[in-house]
Amino acid sequence: MKLYLILLLPFVLFAQKPQLLLLQVYKDQNITNWVMSEKLDGIRAYWDGKQLISRGGKHIYAPKFFIKDFPPFELDGELWSKRGDFENISSIVRDKVPSEKWKEITYNIFEVPHAKEGLLKRLEKVKPYESDILHVIVQREANSKDELFRFLSAVESKGGEGVVVRDPNVAYIDKRTSKALKLKSFKDAECRVVAVNHGKGKFANMMGSLTCRLDNNATFKIGSGFTNKERMGPPKIGDIVTFKYQEFTKYKKPRFPVFLRVRYKGSDL
Repeated sequence: MKLYLILLLPFVLFAQKPQLLLLQVYKDQNITNWVMSEKLDGIRAYWDGKQLISRGGKHIYAPKFFIKDFPPFELDGELWSKRGDFENISSIVRDKVPSEKWKEITYNIFEVPHAKEGLLKRLEKVKPYESDILHVIVQREANSKDELFRFLSAVESKGGEGVVVRDPNVAYIDKRTSKALKLKSFKDAECRVVAVNHGKGKFANMMGSLTCRLDNNATFKIGSGFTNKERMGPPKIGDIVTFKYQEFTKYKKPRFPVFLRVRYKGSDL
């Protein structure tokens, strides 16, 4: 019995989903004396002091050279290479046999889970461990709405995804909070694929649309935003995809949804 428990423990650790900070959407809140940073479009990763774990609780098979100098305490950040490189980042990070391409990846820290004091003090703990691989994301003062939107414009002009703005004085929060907000020029969200629908006309013999389900259980179809390559090899049932939209209808469904990318494959969740 004791041997059985010892063998089971690693699987349990790998499958445990971490409780992490989640962002709300900026809606003209007062952000005086807050801080802002670029929102990196990579793969989120939690470091538990010994291993990297995905937001969904799966082990990330990083090579030894990548993690050997990481601190012995928790970190939360983004595995990232450069702007507009999400598909490449995803293919590198999700490979169960880590390749030399991990040399393209950096780990960019925006939080130290469960550390004491405010955000900036928490991030100070990481500074002694910074390297060519491990970076602390720069936090800038955000004293007005105009300043926030100027920063957003600068980020997006360089191909960036958007901006995160946070109250630096609150203690660490391990759930969705109004003290940490995301801002983009368009709205986006994630949904789970529940059906892959065959196309018609010019999309015959391809995927025509995806039927997706939101967290509120509303279902809807996404039929635009796909390349022909994506229609020939569409997302699978169970995958989590990111889409953009204009607004939600009174029935809590997105208006004019457009596919952006596969965010998480079902096997990674």
